[in-house]
Amino acid sequence: MKIKEIMIRDVISLKPDDRGQEALDLLFKSKISGLPVIDEGGKLLGMFTEKSVLSYILPSYVEKVGRFIYQDNPKAISRKLTELKVVKVSQLMRREVITTSEEASLTEAARLMLTQKVRRLLVVDKEKKVLGIVARCDILKAIPKEAEMSSTS
Repeated sequence: MKIKEIMIRDVISLKPDDRGQEALDLLFKSKISGLPVIDEGGKLLGMFTEKSVLSYILPSYVEKVGRFIYQDNPKAISRKLTELKVVKVSQLMRREVITTSEEASLTEAARLMLTQKVRRLLVVDKEKKVLGIVARCDILKAIPKEAEMSSTS
């Protein structure tokens, strides 16, 4: 079974000029943790996630012994929350996005998700135009069907 058979083609997405707070509200409304950022031509630019917003909001940190120690500063957090109303999604998004092709197998996609520690994969063509999206739950739902099909063949 190929990803094109299970991917969601109607992808909820953001534009790079959308505002951070509006994008975060859409995440909450959609009950998902991340959305792709796509340009006018349908090309993937990045990924806007809850994690990217948390990274933006949290106050400055000091790196010690491979760990981040966050300094508690409520005023800085409050300022960052206010800034979310004007900051653009393009300033918050992660630019490196793990993608797959529509011809990838379920196991290839699952391997990518596990090794890259991602919850979803954007399905793109050679020009990075978004064709769809596939989440871990989509693959988990499809694996038993694929196994059943192969055992009856």
